[in-house]
Amino acid sequence: MKQVVQNYKSGELALLDVPVPGCGPGGVLVRSAYSLISTGTEMMKVSEAGMSMLGKARSRPDQVAKVVQSVATNGVPATYRKVMGKLDSFTPLGYSLSGVVVQVGAGVDDVSVGDLVACAGNEHALHAELNWVPKNLYARVPDGLAARHAAFGTVGSIALQGVRQGEPQLGEVALVIGLGLIGQLVAQLLTASGVRVVGVDPDPVRCELAERLGTAACGDPDSPAVAHSVAELTGGHGVDQVYLAAGGGSNQPVELAARLCRDRGRVVDIGKCRLDLPWNAYYEKELDVRFSRSYGPGRYDPEYELEGRDYPIGYVRWTERRNLACFLDLVARGRVDVEPLVSHTADFDDAVETYRSLEDGGLKAVAVLFRYPEQAVEAQAPEVAVPEVRRPGGAGPAPVRAVRTPVRLAFVGAGNYASSMLLPHLAQREGVTLSTVVTTTALSGANARRKFGFERATTDLDAVLGDPSVDAVFVVTRHSSHAELTRKALLSGKAVFVEKPLALTEDELAGVLAAVEESGNDRLQVGFNRRFAPLLREARERFGTRTGPGHLRYLVNAGRLDHGSWYLQQGTQGSRFTGEGGHFIDTASWLLGADPVSVYALTTPGNEDLQVVLRYPDGSTATIGYVTTGPAAFPKETLDLVADGRALRLDDFVRATVYDGRRRQWVGSRLPKARDKGQSAELAAFVKAVRTGGPMPVPLESLVATTAATLAVRAGLAGGAPVTLAGPR
Repeated sequence: MKQVVQNYKSGELALLDVPVPGCGPGGVLVRSAYSLISTGTEMMKVSEAGMSMLGKARSRPDQVAKVVQSVATNGVPATYRKVMGKLDSFTPLGYSLSGVVVQVGAGVDDVSVGDLVACAGNEHALHAELNWVPKNLYARVPDGLAARHAAFGTVGSIALQGVRQGEPQLGEVALVIGLGLIGQLVAQLLTASGVRVVGVDPDPVRCELAERLGTAACGDPDSPAVAHSVAELTGGHGVDQVYLAAGGGSNQPVELAARLCRDRGRVVDIGKCRLDLPWNAYYEKELDVRFSRSYGPGRYDPEYELEGRDYPIGYVRWTERRNLACFLDLVARGRVDVEPLVSHTADFDDAVETYRSLEDGGLKAVAVLFRYPEQAVEAQAPEVAVPEVRRPGGAGPAPVRAVRTPVRLAFVGAGNYASSMLLPHLAQREGVTLSTVVTTTALSGANARRKFGFERATTDLDAVLGDPSVDAVFVVTRHSSHAELTRKALLSGKAVFVEKPLALTEDELAGVLAAVEESGNDRLQVGFNRRFAPLLREARERFGTRTGPGHLRYLVNAGRLDHGSWYLQQGTQGSRFTGEGGHFIDTASWLLGADPVSVYALTTPGNEDLQVVLRYPDGSTATIGYVTTGPAAFPKETLDLVADGRALRLDDFVRATVYDGRRRQWVGSRLPKARDKGQSAELAAFVKAVRTGGPMPVPLESLVATTAATLAVRAGLAGGAPVTLAGPR
């Protein structure tokens, strides 16, 4: 088998052929799927190996002290031979991976051959095709968690142990100094614990990434903005905890910690930074300085790590292994998102080149994964199920009676989008009555009632769902509540208009369809408004019917979000593309006249820019470029469709052109201020369907397919391969 090794004397890196380890008792043999490069710890080791002998000595004074002692005991010649022999040999790299159990040793009964596990340890979770891992250094991966995400288990445990040492409490404010891999994970774990986080790092890209993943504010250590953010969040008292996740020889982190920490606050050292504590500053505030030792209790204890002797849970709640399992669970439940941290995924055969690129700065990364050969083969055809729409009594839509006029509508949520893009079109529409608005706060409901003429405002959702006079419910809340509110409204017999997305997970989508099957109510519309835009509809009509495959390109210049936007709360609200990508997939599918059969997605390291390629049954393709880093002056949406010698171009819903042969066949345009993305026509079609009992504007099967394709983008990013959209079997 192959393993990554390094000669500490010469600095040479190699992918070496070594014997397959045996499967001893008390452990399992694991075939690696993905292993993670720790861009902090490992690259420090790689960098040290490339130093001169004097440089090595300066970087490791602890080892120099051992050499001096050996000289005093054994003499210079013997010590020299011993040191040179140790230096001039290959040492392993790596300590965090995921893989499949291929053999189980005696005394192991908690996993079986074929189970996916996450493994830890700088002697057992190496960058190697096969590893023997003792019982207390692996944990079974929860169902549904991708192998590439499970590879973060060990570094996640390091971050988790650091957070535990800080003893965070709900409502506290923490400062994380250093936003590399460990710092990013610490910040997410604190946020998931109800702690507001301020991050510090000289790299603006890392600061932006941390803010996107939930950190309240970030900045350069020399920037007064950091101190201002701390003062604003803490009322001038200072942060409750500081987590030192930085490396290097500067004493700035510990000095900054003292300056921004409150009286009797806690300072936790996780990284390997200089610790010349300024005595006066730490004494005057009586700061509590703590160290976090790697993955947790059990680390460096051979009886725990090698012999499998666990600590009783009543005495040691969080051991190495329990931390590992806990972190995997947090990732599986979406409380921690590791995918945006992956800057690069390399094939294991390219390991040496990858290390060299990291060392010389050619590859700037937060986290780098090695993908192993069998994993690359297995990743060729992951699947996301497109659930079947089941209706009682047959496959057709449920019979619906027409309702009286006016149609009575209730709104759940009255935020910015509802108030600016939906309600203005409904407030004065003939044949519509705005019955009730439901909001979480009384004042927001009162404002919506006054502005748009609702008959009443309430905070009681059940009262609306139980009101027989309400014909349809609009769900216009934050993304995380869409599926559950839609499910409840369908079960209550209401027609439902839900803003995108319909669901954030496959389980949520299945729950909505279970409500359709249980109630027989399939009166559902998702706010995919672009297919209703008048300019695009006319362009499609002028383009005509296709006979051959089409090729569609859709560029979305999404732009940056304002600081503090709830769209940045990916742990609870999903990624930006999960939230709004359905718009663009639906538009592409409507123009091509079919639902996609596969999805392939690629991301740009360090931000949320995506390339999504959709394939359709007749060979048509659609490429959606979703970028957040484009200039604000550039149009938000541009679209091109080419087929059968014709082309259609849409420029940001202001201008549309159809080309036939060598000439322009038709040009349509609107004033830029009159840009119409279809909301008014979409709402008119929904109200008409509710009033007449006719079919919904978009078939439910299409809404489900678009939602499944949107969810498949995340699965595709996780697996690094095209995702098949599999229908029911």
